[in-house]
Amino acid sequence: WLYMGMQIKIRIVGKVKNGSSDKWLQDAYKMYDGRMKSNGLDVATVWHKNDNDLISGISTDIQKGHSIILLDPNGKSMTSERFSTNLYDWLENGGSRVSFVIGGADGLPSTIRFSKDPPLQTKISLSSLTFTHQFARTILMEQIYRAAEIRKGSGYHK
Repeated sequence: WLYMGMQIKIRIVGKVKNGSSDKWLQDAYKMYDGRMKSNGLDVATVWHKNDNDLISGISTDIQKGHSIILLDPNGKSMTSERFSTNLYDWLENGGSRVSFVIGGADGLPSTIRFSKDPPLQTKISLSSLTFTHQFARTILMEQIYRAAEIRKGSGYHK
């Protein structure tokens, strides 16, 4: 039978910065992306040019039944163990598909952030500190990798 991998999308407003100042973030992201393949997780970043483009992408994911997780400073904080459990629950509920949403410099669009729509109610916070959206993407990527390693029972998470 056909094995369906679990797909994780990171939707983000902005553009890839290939300048030398952000190269270390790109390198870290790529390192975790490479490690992720052995865990059956396919992670892809979708860059959106503006909020309207982001909203359109989220709408498509909702129509397809994907779990939508908004990264928001006022979202729920959790341990890496809880994140791991939640990640696999979100994947199960979303038909092996989950989309994490990171806003641009001004955060999430207010129509998404304050929506009463049930698919848009899951909000998490990576930290009470403020990060650039590029940095938040890399931290999220590491936590996704850590979640898979926790699930696997490897020694990565101690």
